[in-house]
Amino acid sequence: MQVPLLDLKAQYATIKDEIKAAIDEVLESQYFILGPKVQKFEKEISEYCNVQHAVGVASGSDALLLALMAINIGYGDEVITTPYTFFATASSISRLGAKPVFVDIDAKTYNINPELIEEKITDKTKAIIPVHLYGQCADMEPILEIGKRYNISIIEDAAQAIGAEYKGRKAGSMGDMGCLSFFPSKNLGGYGDGGMVITNNAPILGIPCSSDLVGQSGAEIAEKIRVLRAHGAKPKYYHSLIGLNSRLDALQAVVLSVKLKYLDDWSRARRQNAENYNHLFIETDLSVPKAFGTQAGVVTPYVEPYNYHIYNQYIIRVGKRNELQAFLKERNIGTEIYYPVSLHLQECYADLGYKKGDFPESEKAANETLALPIYSELTKEQQAAVVGTIKEFMEK
Repeated sequence: MQVPLLDLKAQYATIKDEIKAAIDEVLESQYFILGPKVQKFEKEISEYCNVQHAVGVASGSDALLLALMAINIGYGDEVITTPYTFFATASSISRLGAKPVFVDIDAKTYNINPELIEEKITDKTKAIIPVHLYGQCADMEPILEIGKRYNISIIEDAAQAIGAEYKGRKAGSMGDMGCLSFFPSKNLGGYGDGGMVITNNAPILGIPCSSDLVGQSGAEIAEKIRVLRAHGAKPKYYHSLIGLNSRLDALQAVVLSVKLKYLDDWSRARRQNAENYNHLFIETDLSVPKAFGTQAGVVTPYVEPYNYHIYNQYIIRVGKRNELQAFLKERNIGTEIYYPVSLHLQECYADLGYKKGDFPESEKAANETLALPIYSELTKEQQAAVVGTIKEFMEK
């Protein structure tokens, strides 16, 4: 049985009439960049994420970059983040001349370990970027508390986590800003690149945001990002800032607006698929507690009881990971390795002076994790084929 890692065609088949009608409206208007369709989608996202402001940009990577630009991150500054994440988390820091300072991950959730953050803070630390990896929120309470105590901005990388929740609060709504990605493979994916910066910059459920951003309100921060995304011009041709060209297309906005109506249903289906995988691994005697290690079988995802995981990816840990991936590929089962080289070991970051062994949990995850198909249209028969093939490999 063929099981792709992701089947966007199956999703499109269920909504194509709505998508075509929405695209036709944009074509008739000939208003392709920003404009009323983007403003409408920004409002929908702000309501969905329980924030006051949402600013559409060209990509999730640009969302991170613009968020850092909005708080004047630059040369000599340090930004703390995780080495086990997509490259854009760190590259957005480096592109502004600042230094990424890495902190190892929690072995169970793969998210940044809050207990290790404080020891990395210096007088140069200006921000912390926790990443809500694979669709599960990082442990935000201690991170927000650290931000408040040291007056350090918190920027949530929620690129993989739209709709995820931490103690009832939506991913991206807890820090000073949240950054979303609408890359096609995301739970809310467009038909090209797209991103969003969201912000409240106000206390949420009794937990204050990390800093006052030098007295600026959420509205002022959002407006600054709107100016920055358009080359720093306001009004047109009058440049108060040096920005970049990073505007959300109207075509992407209408596609995403249609898909947003179905997002929670799709996320619930992913959660059901994850639960089904968990049962299948137990029934086939493959599932083992993390304490026993990957050589004993398959370690399935751990979810903190206070989190609502939306499973952008379903990640297992196994011994002989590369061999298993090759075995699955031979049998037409799609998988992916996120991420095979921890960022502190990337060639471009050699000048930071990190070495192998500095972040052991990140390195273990890079060597042992494998993403299985988890998209909402995945059938139980396909899941059974995936687990059955893994069992076949384990019993060789």
